[in-house]
Amino acid sequence: MAATSLTATRTEWITPRLRRLWFHSDDLSAFVGSDHTDRYVKLVFPKPGVELPEPLDLRALRGQLPAEDMPAVRTYTALFPDVEAGTVAIDFVIHGDEGVAGRWAAAAQPGEQLLVTGPGGAYRPDPSADWHLLVGDESAIPAITAALTVLAELPDAVPVRVVALVDDAAHEPVLPLPPGAEVTWVHRSAGGGDAALEEAVRAVEWLPGRVQAFVHGEASQVMHGIRPYLLRERRLPRHQVSVSGYWRHGRTEEGFRAWKSQQPR
Repeated sequence: MAATSLTATRTEWITPRLRRLWFHSDDLSAFVGSDHTDRYVKLVFPKPGVELPEPLDLRALRGQLPAEDMPAVRTYTALFPDVEAGTVAIDFVIHGDEGVAGRWAAAAQPGEQLLVTGPGGAYRPDPSADWHLLVGDESAIPAITAALTVLAELPDAVPVRVVALVDDAAHEPVLPLPPGAEVTWVHRSAGGGDAALEEAVRAVEWLPGRVQAFVHGEASQVMHGIRPYLLRERRLPRHQVSVSGYWRHGRTEEGFRAWKSQQPR
């Protein structure tokens, strides 16, 4: 899949750790027909001094460059794409000087360019579901935001329960909550870590009818904690649950992809 060039136009802080960058592109045709709310793109960060071939195709790149010259590739949710206007936003979780994408985003200014490929995606709220459960940490908040935006546009309100893990009250973003939505915030500062996220999910009142669940975040907790609760204990059919890890403690995205490929489906 060929890469698209994005140019940063403005930035804003959604929370003290979540920075939104708005981009413009002369060609967002790759987004035509993309209506998944977990819509993601691959951000491409070339190694210093290494020129990437044009047009850039990540699938073919491994046969064109030695391993040490391969760019860093990071996966992020793309928000609010407007193909006609050529605009799209990406939210970055900032961890100081750590990482590749977050470090770049913390310093990015209007005019800077970024190569992306995609989008991909697999989830969108089902308007026929009786209620919705949305769960995640900061890495999932952009996709949860997109899902809430869609749910807010439904002609008839349905119950929505959001459970989100953030550092503390100052790090709670303003979410576009539709009528009937309730949020449970879990704070790390209060001793609420990944285990507390699972506990908060278990504490959600289980509403009648068919639920559709979206659960993403730190992989070990999501896949080893919340996933078994929903699929085994609550006996939800697999098609009603979108669950996957976005990252894992102590691993780069490259290491996380290797770990993820070894996990049972």
